[in-house]
Amino acid sequence: MNKPSDLPLAEPARVAACKQPAGVAGAAVAHESAALHVAGAAPYTDDVPELAGTLHAALGLSPIAHGTVERLDLDAVRAMPGVVAVLSARDIPGANECGPLVHDDPILAGEAGATLRYLGQPVFIVVAQSREQARRAAALARKAIVAKPLPPHITAESAHAAGQYVLPPMHLKRGDARAAIDASPRRMKQRIELGGQEQFYLEGQISYAMPAEGGGMKVLCSTQHPSEMQHMVAHALHRPVHAVQVECRRMGGGFGGKESQSAVFACCAAVAAAQLSRPVKLRVDRDDDFLVTGRRHGFFFDAEVGYDDAGRILGAEVTMVSNAGHSADLSGPVMTRALCHFDNAYWLPHVALHGYSAKTNTQSNTAFRGFGGPQGAFAAEVLLDSIARELRLDPLAVRKANFYGTTGHNVTPYGQVVRDNVIGELVAELERTSGYARRREAAAAFNATSPVLKKGVALTPVKFGISFNVVHLNQAGALVHVYTDGTVLVNHGGTEMGQGLNTKVAQVVAHELGIAFEHVRCTASDTQKVANTSATAASTGSDLHGKAAQDAARQIRERLVAFAVHKFGGTPADVRFAGGQVTAGPAGAGATMHFAEFVQAAYMARVQLWSDGFYATPGLSWDREKMQGNPFFYFAYGAAMSEVVIDTLTGESKVLAAHLLYDAGRSLNPAVDIGQVEGAFIQGMGWLTMEELVWHPQTGLLTTHAPSTYKIPCANDAPAEFVTRLFRAGEADHPADTIHRSKAVGEPPLLLPFSVFLAIRDAVSAVGGHRVDPPLRAPATAEAILSAVSAVQGMMH
Repeated sequence: MNKPSDLPLAEPARVAACKQPAGVAGAAVAHESAALHVAGAAPYTDDVPELAGTLHAALGLSPIAHGTVERLDLDAVRAMPGVVAVLSARDIPGANECGPLVHDDPILAGEAGATLRYLGQPVFIVVAQSREQARRAAALARKAIVAKPLPPHITAESAHAAGQYVLPPMHLKRGDARAAIDASPRRMKQRIELGGQEQFYLEGQISYAMPAEGGGMKVLCSTQHPSEMQHMVAHALHRPVHAVQVECRRMGGGFGGKESQSAVFACCAAVAAAQLSRPVKLRVDRDDDFLVTGRRHGFFFDAEVGYDDAGRILGAEVTMVSNAGHSADLSGPVMTRALCHFDNAYWLPHVALHGYSAKTNTQSNTAFRGFGGPQGAFAAEVLLDSIARELRLDPLAVRKANFYGTTGHNVTPYGQVVRDNVIGELVAELERTSGYARRREAAAAFNATSPVLKKGVALTPVKFGISFNVVHLNQAGALVHVYTDGTVLVNHGGTEMGQGLNTKVAQVVAHELGIAFEHVRCTASDTQKVANTSATAASTGSDLHGKAAQDAARQIRERLVAFAVHKFGGTPADVRFAGGQVTAGPAGAGATMHFAEFVQAAYMARVQLWSDGFYATPGLSWDREKMQGNPFFYFAYGAAMSEVVIDTLTGESKVLAAHLLYDAGRSLNPAVDIGQVEGAFIQGMGWLTMEELVWHPQTGLLTTHAPSTYKIPCANDAPAEFVTRLFRAGEADHPADTIHRSKAVGEPPLLLPFSVFLAIRDAVSAVGGHRVDPPLRAPATAEAILSAVSAVQGMMH
């Protein structure tokens, strides 16, 4: 995988970035914690020194997928060595509830008469002197929980057939899809299967609760949403929100898994700490993390499309069914985004999309990088691939025939005009620079003489909407303090999980004040500093918090400008902040001072050197009943070309080459953004090729609940030829007034590895001379590829 330092000098985006001075927005400065990361010195929640008297908690989990609790026999658990207390639902002083949107998700399952919803559901809390003692005692849950089993629904197909959903169905329509399909010269029906994905953050779920004075509670929590954790803990403790403080300095990865699902751990730790008046830490073992928490929703799609001889889709009707798990969690907005991203980069004149969130007896699925968008867009890409194969056309030609236009055919099915469409230009550039046509020809020649190994090539586009689906969440606050030595402290409502948010925010503030990046420091996210924050999610971190920090820094700068004019004369236009210096006064007769010297003088003159900032994304609207509006501030674009080889005897696959081109606008930090694009590609590649979730069909046990059975990509899985570029970097402007005209990079690149899956599909198709559409399911594991190869071979005879 290319690293920023390894990038070819011929790539102007990176060269230009490196020539800019450190601290300026747009510079490829290193991640603010990079040195700490590589030295193993970056403190995470579990690294915080424990207070005297700290106890450790573990959770007793349901041993069955569905049933009714008859009784809890906890005496043996309490008798285990080191156990201080065993708490159940009756010990929660407030609401036994941690659902983020719908109140349907208990913290603990309950006692006699309560329903057990999935294997792994927390039922009781063990608090002991050590973590090992707590875990050993909690392991007795299998005998301590006496329950009457009930038949479970393990799959979305089973729940959908039974009409069991966590939310009412959703429908997004434009035109008359049925009539358009019926009138089309060609029609196709297809069932598409797409698995879920575990977030597999390197730092597991953890909360450390410490009782504070006056009935207060401080919780150190690895979470993407400190404000939501604050509210959940307050409700569980039956205390006002201001009595709870939640802090998060950094996470060792989140990917959506710590947006809502850190709540059960924060609440359990806080309830135990409140009951015992002692600090309590709850750090979950990896196996238990898998069994307790949800992940990316798996989907299946029943689709019917009508199209013409060029492959243009004339009408589409798609039923999308997600595996929501046992409760709603964030399944509603995930389905909304899936429906709103089925179009991907394509204009679809007539659509009828139906979304069902199936209620199963499994973990409650939740946010994961892309938040339903990748699932919705995946279905469209598979359909276009199948249409191209049916017509014996190059799949890229069919994709181009369906692209959104720039002046016409540019309105999404939900009514938003696509105003910044660069997909045609971007794809054309990648097609040229990646050698797509040459690779297709070479693959065909290779396949003609290779009976066992088959190559495939695919190039796929991405259009991804940026903003929270829920309008009011698109707001952020920040605090900026300038000290008299010229250094600056920033606190904002976002959370740092390795994605470089603090780095970018520090760059924005340094740019506004004309000082070096090194002179700005971002502190831990803290609900006592910036209140009522939104989750760091939906790729909005830099857009929201960068703008809020910029607002705060500009207010300080404006005060300093007024002071400079008063002190040196001239006009505000004469005042410049750059290179760590302040220049002021009339042209030709001005004065120059070091920034530190200048702010010291401002302090002596009683100028306020701190400010709060706020930002709310403008122009958003959404009618969730009609599923119409302008839910996104702008769209991010990208494309990827992948070349793969498969072994038709074993089903093994390997990515030989990947070329990525991503539109980051005027990138705030090309080094960070390229890293995000590459990381998202590899993570998405894992989802679509190797990360398979398997539940036992009778017991409901998630059998792939550890690294031994659930496989994520490693360094060796990255293609040897891996080229990542930013589209028109340093030059691109787009209509939206984002922070320094940059674009989000968190989620959209995760859709780029669609090209890997479809290249594998292309290779499988080569087994039958591209005359049979391969029934390849995702993830395309070795077993799935071998099954598809066998199916193609069978249909050829």
